[in-house]
Amino acid sequence: MKFLPALLFLAFFIPLNKNSNSKEVLTSMYKKYHGTWHQSLKFNQTTERFRNDSLIKTDTWYETIVYPDLLRIDIGSEKSPNGILFRHDSTYVFRNNKIVRGVKDENELIFFLGGMYFKTFDQVLVHFAELHYDLSKFHTSTWKGKPVYVLGADKDNDKVNQRWIDQEKMVAVRFIKYDKDTKEEGTFEDQLALKGAWSETKCKFYINDKLLQTETYHNLVAGEPVDMGIFEPGLLK
Repeated sequence: MKFLPALLFLAFFIPLNKNSNSKEVLTSMYKKYHGTWHQSLKFNQTTERFRNDSLIKTDTWYETIVYPDLLRIDIGSEKSPNGILFRHDSTYVFRNNKIVRGVKDENELIFFLGGMYFKTFDQVLVHFAELHYDLSKFHTSTWKGKPVYVLGADKDNDKVNQRWIDQEKMVAVRFIKYDKDTKEEGTFEDQLALKGAWSETKCKFYINDKLLQTETYHNLVAGEPVDMGIFEPGLLK
């Protein structure tokens, strides 16, 4: 069975030439995962919040995703009366099963971490531009000892929006954003193979280089049917 790891590697590895660019990398990712990425994902996560490098709060979140753009977070328990709905381009916070805040604010991580494979490729390119990624910029680098493609930046220290893609698995492992005079950074680690695709199981988020939040996923289930009513703000109960 020594050949099995090699076969698995080849199944998930798509080589690109040394003159690749951001659009070519996205094209390769899209061809690889469009039609095969799981449409739903459920898991619970340990969520740790930090202030000034000190842990201030730990919660358990129960998350349900339906791609391309739906996410429900129940805080503290499954079917909690408290949580957050991300629906298309809007975000709703609910308390005691009542909406207490709703804003036009997309959770773009849903798009980057799976939703893009449920849109047309032209829509993917347009949305990257809408999120202020300049796909004319590109370079290669390393991240945690592994080679990556960097979309949106010509070099590592560029202060521009950029997405780092693992060259072997062709999934996002890091993003950096400089919108609104704030540096935001997220990292995605410990990838788990799920039905022909992947999910990160460890995430870290930073604001202006200060650790804000860590997330550790547990009990991941991909591709199972989901009651779509859980994403309807008017059906909270």
